[in-house]
Amino acid sequence: MYLRELTEAVTTVWGRKGSKTVRKYKCTSGSRKGRIVSKASTCTAPINISKSKKFKQTKRRQATPIRIKSKRTKKFNPASQRMRRINTRRKTSARKSTRRKKI
Repeated sequence: MYLRELTEAVTTVWGRKGSKTVRKYKCTSGSRKGRIVSKASTCTAPINISKSKKFKQTKRRQATPIRIKSKRTKKFNPASQRMRRINTRRKTSARKSTRRKKI
């Protein structure tokens, strides 16, 4: 963990960049709270209003194609499947070993 991660208030997660799995950051505070970004400094950066407005219009207009394409990507792209697997927390196997079977 880096010092900038503590000051920026972010947590590290795995994300996709094309077909590769890369380290990304999830904003825990600031104007982009809950969003996954590539640089930790992005969480507290000022928002460009015109770009934000334009992107919202595009998302509204392209909602169905985006939904279909992202669903296909998440289902068939190996990087997406890998990312989903490594981002989920694993249950410890210690609990299984402590339980004893009755004979």
